[in-house]
Amino acid sequence: MKKRIIIIVLCTICSMNSFAQESDYKLVEKTVSYYLEGGTNNDFETLKKAFHEDATMKFVSKGIYKEVNALSFFKRVIKKGSKQNRKTQISYINVSGNTANAKLEIEYPSFTFIDYMNLLKIDGEWKVVNKIFNRKPKTSNK
Repeated sequence: MKKRIIIIVLCTICSMNSFAQESDYKLVEKTVSYYLEGGTNNDFETLKKAFHEDATMKFVSKGIYKEVNALSFFKRVIKKGSKQNRKTQISYINVSGNTANAKLEIEYPSFTFIDYMNLLKIDGEWKVVNKIFNRKPKTSNK
């Protein structure tokens, strides 16, 4: 009887942990979706919901390492206007406790951005704290 009780308790704990993991997965998905939707629709206020105020964006441009505040950068480059001609996809999301990462693909007609987002759960909310990316040109098959 004791064995059955222990097994039931362990199964309950495992299922609760699995539920919490799934819930966090959906919350991370929602957070990165703010970024994707805001960028596609040229809506800084929506995009802003994804990022911590001190989030950084790190990248290499013309062989030079650069690091900028993500929100300051997006505030400068996003201009209200028509919807962007692009397709977005969440390639994967990994969640481990209060940390997560996600790989996103943003396909434009002539190139694709590959974004890697690092997120932390801060005061119960998932926020992007760091983004690194690569701009991959499309190759023609001629």
